[in-house]
Amino acid sequence: MAQMTNKPRVIKDFDKLEENIQEQIKLSYPYGFADHLIRFTNKDGLYVSALPFETDEKYYLVRMTVAKAEEIIEDDDDFDDDGNLKAAVKEEYSDKYSDLDYINTDEDEEEVDPYAKDKPENDDDDED
Repeated sequence: MAQMTNKPRVIKDFDKLEENIQEQIKLSYPYGFADHLIRFTNKDGLYVSALPFETDEKYYLVRMTVAKAEEIIEDDDDFDDDGNLKAAVKEEYSDKYSDLDYINTDEDEEEVDPYAKDKPENDDDDED
């Protein structure tokens, strides 16, 4: 279960974030942002989509739509044509931010499809 935090929540556009926070976000989401967006209701009662990112000091909600998330990756030279963080950039940022506990720099991490469903071994056991 997720633990509630009393950290300040910061809602900002990606291009308005400090460069070091942008780099840490790229390192945390090396396969792109679009599949990791969440939806929430803002102070005006409107639905907003954003990319969550947490540091030791703050909880960021980086405002973006799926289209904007894809555009950011497409226009960023740190990502390759497939939308993945380039190996050299990943290594550079991993070294640069290796002292930060909240950055996952696990080289063995696999890309996980959040929409993949666990399929049962035997489809004969379907319940009606």
